[in-house]
Amino acid sequence: MTTPSTAPARKHFSMIRGFHLADAFTLGNAACGVGAVFLAMAFMASHSLAQFLWAAALAPAAFVFDVLDGRIARWRQTQSALGRELDSLADVISFGVAPAALGFAAGLNGGWDCVILIYFVGCGVSRLARYNVTAEALSAGADKVKYFEGTPIPTSVVLVGVLAYAAWQGRIGDALWGAAWAVGPWQLHPLVLLFALSGTLMISKTLRIPKF
Repeated sequence: MTTPSTAPARKHFSMIRGFHLADAFTLGNAACGVGAVFLAMAFMASHSLAQFLWAAALAPAAFVFDVLDGRIARWRQTQSALGRELDSLADVISFGVAPAALGFAAGLNGGWDCVILIYFVGCGVSRLARYNVTAEALSAGADKVKYFEGTPIPTSVVLVGVLAYAAWQGRIGDALWGAAWAVGPWQLHPLVLLFALSGTLMISKTLRIPKF
């Protein structure tokens, strides 16, 4: 009589042991995004221009962390599935939710504005999910992906720059460029169309951006 083979014990996944130096920079990226959201909310309560500009400044800071984590991972050869997922989640906060929160705080708070900001974040989430699924195929056996399908989500830093410039010029709130249009039951600020364009470019299948 043969003894049934027992399945090998499942190894416990240690979060601490699974972390690498690059992951600390990824968390720095996420921290910048969360800080930007908090400052955007604080600005809505205080209307302090400094708080809005500090929130905007955290976007390029998050971008620096995002670049460094990838370079450190390749330098130390510590790229992992955990690191990739962490990077995507951090990017959703810093380059998806945070720019949308800044847009809302800047005055893009009409009904249609909110729909478009939600669309923008949804596009960013979809863009990152598609990248994670297709990264192995796109790399064709190389160490990294050769090109991006659609614009990378960190390009939303440009939107934050536009909002920061508008704030510096005093053109946020009721003074937003383009004013507000009444479209059906809700208002639409033309400036929010930049978010619609950015989101659409992120999920484009035909647009290919070389990765250097």
